[in-house]
Amino acid sequence: MSRRIVMFNRVSADGCFAGPDGNLDWVVPDPEIDRGAKDAAAQFDTILLGRRTYEMFARFWPHVDVNAASVAGPHGGRSADLREMAIFLNDAAKLVFSTSMTDASWKNSRVLDRVDPVEIASMKRGGGKDMIVFGSGSIVSQLARHGLVDEYQFVVSPVLIGNGRQMMSALDATTRLTLLESKPYAAGNVMLRYGRGQ
Repeated sequence: MSRRIVMFNRVSADGCFAGPDGNLDWVVPDPEIDRGAKDAAAQFDTILLGRRTYEMFARFWPHVDVNAASVAGPHGGRSADLREMAIFLNDAAKLVFSTSMTDASWKNSRVLDRVDPVEIASMKRGGGKDMIVFGSGSIVSQLARHGLVDEYQFVVSPVLIGNGRQMMSALDATTRLTLLESKPYAAGNVMLRYGRGQ
């Protein structure tokens, strides 16, 4: 059985995954979503990241006190689930795609200068657990263009941010998706899970 690539992103109700300057201060914190992310982490061993997302994650997660009973998350809120997420993120293999970075100092990180669809397809056929992509709109777009994303997980926040960064860009064809799950949360967020259309 091959490894899957799962994309997980928080998006605004108008389809942005970041503010115009890359900020995420519009994200609505939700302990239920943190708990679900922590529970799902065991199915992954590799994280795919673009440079901007990598730098944002590397500024925060390596400095979390994983010995504390609970920790504050990047979107607010405090919980033991976020502590478990920090452990996962720090221990997982991290592939950062960048033409400008030459070295990545965060534990278990490796820099690749481009998204090579043949190499990624080979990784999917190889051994290991599934791979997950956080943020990284340009990387998600490239993977999607080559049909390499198996599942899209969008957490839609009840916020309109206007001129933010769109999640997908430069797709050269319409891609049909199959709804796997739609789950509303008390904080107003909605999880939408889609598989690749058949």
